Amino acid sequence: MSDGRTAQGETLLFLTDEQLRQGAEAMFFAYRGFTADPDRILAGLSYGRAHHRALHFIHGAPGTTVNNLLNILGVTKQSLNRVLRTLVEDGLVESRVGRTDKRERHLYLTEEGSRLERELSDVQRARMRSAFRDAGPEAVAGFRRVLEAMMDPEMRLQYQKLREGRG
Repeated sequence: MSDGRTAQGETLLFLTDEQLRQGAEAMFFAYRGFTADPDRILAGLSYGRAHHRALHFIHGAPGTTVNNLLNILGVTKQSLNRVLRTLVEDGLVESRVGRTDKRERHLYLTEEGSRLERELSDVQRARMRSAFRDAGPEAVAGFRRVLEAMMDPEMRLQYQKLREGRG
């Protein structure tokens, strides 16, 4: 359409390359802030972000399979196995043989794993809660739309499935 509007009637947003670069930089520094608090906790335990991500997604879907976790995290099997082996040996994750398929391994957080996951998530939720409160509800809704629009289509589907599973 020549009037600068989409078929849905929304005004198109035109940004300069410089504005987009600034947005990318803001996202980079925001991510550093978002991960800083958990990183400090993890460093004291000799764990890294991969351990945190595994704990996060196992917590969100107790009983998830190793293959499902591989798909969510997008890491190699070898990399995930190293992380899971440490978490299992340290008593944070329990791996159970599948009931219908004995080749499957279902993952659950132990009480200690749940405690650590909660500690890591609490500091991130506090940071997000503060930022969302400062930005306001319209900004929060817009932020979510932007994040979802940046996801590759298959990632967006995976994200939506995770959200539906918790709804």
